[in-house]
Amino acid sequence: MRITLVQGDITVQRVDAVVNAANPSLLGGGGVDGAIHRRGGPAILAECRRLRADRYPDGLPVGQAVATTAGELPARWVIHTAGPVYSGREDRSHLLASCYREALRVADELEAVTLALPAVSAGIYGWPVADAARIAVTTVRAARTGVEEARFVLFTADVHAAFARALRDAGG
Repeated sequence: MRITLVQGDITVQRVDAVVNAANPSLLGGGGVDGAIHRRGGPAILAECRRLRADRYPDGLPVGQAVATTAGELPARWVIHTAGPVYSGREDRSHLLASCYREALRVADELEAVTLALPAVSAGIYGWPVADAARIAVTTVRAARTGVEEARFVLFTADVHAAFARALRDAGG
């Protein structure tokens, strides 16, 4: 698998699937989640509401992932994953790593070969960016998957730089 880094807007990526750093409610939120719902249009929210009613009445569990249509995005699917809120008191890094493993598992089920991923939990959920980047890169790099390109799409220059350091430290 090739891991690439792009500074930009995840909602304009032409890939098979876009990973959404979703609010566990699946009903939209801020950051990446809000941007995907706004740009993707009402079809994404409609599917999320059905998932919420049928499978996840208490919300998508943290660390899990589920797919919907991509609506009006230039992708085929959105893979929603509920990231953990950072806690300086308890180690929740296994949950953050699970978000990436589960997103890749769902991508494999969909037979997606190109995947755009955000910095899950590194925004409003407060995860320190350097640590989030290290967890993301090492987890994705270690995965056994049919995904050919995992494209981290990072909104700001500082987050992009942190992911570049993490990728370099991981050997490439």
